[in-house]
Amino acid sequence: MPATPSTARAINDRLALRLLQQEGPLTAGQLKQLTGLSRPTVADLVERLTAAGLITVVGESGEQRRGPNARLYGIVADRAHLAALDVRTEGVFVLVSDLVGRVLAEASVPIDGDTGTGPAVEQAVAAVERTAKEAGADRLHTVGIGAPGLIDPATGDLRDSGGLPEWHRSLSAALQHRLPEARVTVENETNLAAVAEQREGAARDRDTFVLLWLGHGVGAAVVLDGTLRRGASGGTGEIGFLPVPGTDSLPSAKDCAGGFHSLTGAAAIGALAADHGLPVPATMDGPGAAAVVRGAVAAVQEVLGERGTAEGVLGERDTEEEVLGERGAAEKAPGEQGAAKEAAHAGEASGPSPAAPAATVPADHPAGRFLHTLAERIAVGAASVVAVLDPGCVVLGGEAGQAGGPVLASLVQERLRRMSPLRTEVRAGTLGGAAVLRGALLTARDRAQDELFAPADRT
Repeated sequence: MPATPSTARAINDRLALRLLQQEGPLTAGQLKQLTGLSRPTVADLVERLTAAGLITVVGESGEQRRGPNARLYGIVADRAHLAALDVRTEGVFVLVSDLVGRVLAEASVPIDGDTGTGPAVEQAVAAVERTAKEAGADRLHTVGIGAPGLIDPATGDLRDSGGLPEWHRSLSAALQHRLPEARVTVENETNLAAVAEQREGAARDRDTFVLLWLGHGVGAAVVLDGTLRRGASGGTGEIGFLPVPGTDSLPSAKDCAGGFHSLTGAAAIGALAADHGLPVPATMDGPGAAAVVRGAVAAVQEVLGERGTAEGVLGERDTEEEVLGERGAAEKAPGEQGAAKEAAHAGEASGPSPAAPAATVPADHPAGRFLHTLAERIAVGAASVVAVLDPGCVVLGGEAGQAGGPVLASLVQERLRRMSPLRTEVRAGTLGGAAVLRGALLTARDRAQDELFAPADRT
């Protein structure tokens, strides 16, 4: 059935607005070229969108910079203001932006673990109000919150999860009460990180991938055919609860201790670094884990610079004890690694080439041994995800994933190639811990624009 005139106008308007969001200010001629619409149609939609207060002339383009054809049209950025929150165990990060996503003000508020629920919520809400005032926003149209834990797909509320502060669950309702005109939404932090990495980071060319979050805790986000998958109960990607060999216990419904979290969470990374004689920060949270991994990568690069990368030592190991990160792995004699090395070479045909030369990471240096063992631990969880979903690409996100860069990514990819017949590329995330806040802003912007750009009864 052919589209009615009003439907066709709505489609054209939305197309033009999306182009102005993606490309920035454009002339009517550029809109004609990018949309494929006729000149009269573009003139009509520019007139409609200007009259609706959605776009305006923001400058001129061209050598002479005069006349209607030189006018640059852009979205009216101050039509609405948005807030994004990254809620963590130890505090909250806040930013406020305009409708096109330009950040106007930012703040971070530490919240002590001993703070009661009421005072903690008040601190977080007050931070949002102060940041909005600093940004010059009279009101907030949309607020996007990223938080750890399960989001109920039926209600959109953060569900009760063991180990998380009670104030996390109360924050959304408190914000809605204090900002009654705002649209407040909550999303799992790792899901938001995946949105940001796909839009602006390491997964921009991927419609299907898994993001493995490595920070204070661990998590995963699944994007299949361009769609973020949340699961029947909102728990897709709760990989911290994945039972794995090598831990002292099994996870429970309320506690991920004994699961994959116990191999790759920040505390586990700190303990592994200490076992290898590496310096460990006093606070092992996401930034602390990143500092450990970044220091190990720097130490390895320094060693390779001294030796020359051609002399790099293959450190391939595949015994169960080493995959699980047992301390005895560090003392294994180089001569005992031959069988594992041959197995690695035999499996080269089953997967893509590593993103970086994993074979050059020295296993005879404490930092190299640490990175090899950490990669083996990460691969245990990644292999389970790959076996079920076959995503073709795993992005190591979060602070520690970004800190590991292509060195850690290549080591994980090499382990996956030996553990799975499914070809899987492993990439380092580019946004690190900032991905959650960025993802919250992107989703808030999408929601605000969907509402504000919706076709009105304009005929």
